[in-house]
Amino acid sequence: MFLKRFQLGLIHVAVAMTLVPINSTLNRVMIHDLNISKTIFTLLAVFPYLFSPIQVAIGAFSDRHPIFGYRRTPYILAGLILCVTGLILSPRVAYLMQENFTLGFIAGLFAFGAWGMGYNLSAVSYLSLASELSGEKERGKTIATMFFMMVIGLIATGIALSVMLTTYTPETLMRAFNIVAASALTLGLLGLFKLERRSSVSTLTTKADTHTIKEMTFAITANPVAKIFFVYLLLLLAAILGQDVLLEPFGALAFGMTIEATSRIVSISSLFTLIAFVVAGLLEGRMPRKAIAQVGNIGALAGFVFIILSGVSHSLNIFYVGITLLGFGTGISTIANLSLMFDLTVAGKIGLYIGAWGFSNGLSRLTGLLLAGVVADGVEQLTGQSMSGYLVVFSIEAVMLLIAAIMLTQIDVSKFQKGVEEPSFMDKVALASD
Repeated sequence: MFLKRFQLGLIHVAVAMTLVPINSTLNRVMIHDLNISKTIFTLLAVFPYLFSPIQVAIGAFSDRHPIFGYRRTPYILAGLILCVTGLILSPRVAYLMQENFTLGFIAGLFAFGAWGMGYNLSAVSYLSLASELSGEKERGKTIATMFFMMVIGLIATGIALSVMLTTYTPETLMRAFNIVAASALTLGLLGLFKLERRSSVSTLTTKADTHTIKEMTFAITANPVAKIFFVYLLLLLAAILGQDVLLEPFGALAFGMTIEATSRIVSISSLFTLIAFVVAGLLEGRMPRKAIAQVGNIGALAGFVFIILSGVSHSLNIFYVGITLLGFGTGISTIANLSLMFDLTVAGKIGLYIGAWGFSNGLSRLTGLLLAGVVADGVEQLTGQSMSGYLVVFSIEAVMLLIAAIMLTQIDVSKFQKGVEEPSFMDKVALASD
């Protein structure tokens, strides 16, 4: 099982690493170097997440329509190819937008849409395969292994990009993206090799525990504590996820960081997120969960404060402190808040509340990314200063985290303690991969 778990991890790494160049390098190039509107980039960045609802349909379709006797492998392969295609096309789209904006934007929708469709197609398929190969007892360990491998892959990809982009030209950028794409495809193919056997999946598959948005909304609104927690998650995640597209162009503007330097930001942040996962696991059971969550929330809030101060003082050292705290706080907060989510889950409704978590995650990402782009552009238009736009967005996100931290004190989990099905730490890390 170790080999299969490792292969599944390679597939997860392959798909995840196709996003790193877009969110940690292309965002900087388009916004800072090509002077493309932040709103335009964030519209393209959120476009793939609009495909998320089709994951349920994809899973059901692959259950009923195996290809050459394989239920998962062909869909994973098709998704991986679409992710790689979107990655290869994305820098070419950026330069096309400079020459012909309308044509470039349409091509951008195609490129980002290809990545988004590929992600949804592959993710639901390899997670289903992981579940089928692992069995119920090993499922959490398998998904957690996949997630840890993914974070390590993010770190390695960020470092590799910084090495390949020591000198920036359109040619070196496209070559770097091509190399990452080829590497992702290679890792994905190695992961797929003899992973799924034709006879390994029963012709009768278990019906997935899926729920409609209406059902999830009712479960949340029916209980006052659940409503507070959902809004808390929405604010928290929108703040943490919304900064993704702005940190690199902000670093370039505020400190004159090269593409080589800004491409390392994701590696630094991911490294401390990984460390935070380990710390959160050690603190589990030794501190109250709300206290652990609050440590993560305050850590991320402090990260934003330091990032804002770095922009005001033009201090690169303070900026690095900020992204370190942001990465660490995000890791602690993720694990601790997943624990709280299970504390607010009654027996028999775990799937429903996990669905609500996923719904909150997707809504938060859409809200956070659009907020970042639109507000930053709006403030820049009003003040005539790009720096002001970034600082206002980071300040809003800091305030959102502060409000979330205050809301956390109002959440009473004691009412939900009875009948809770407590997951292991590995299961919680597995859910973080959503």
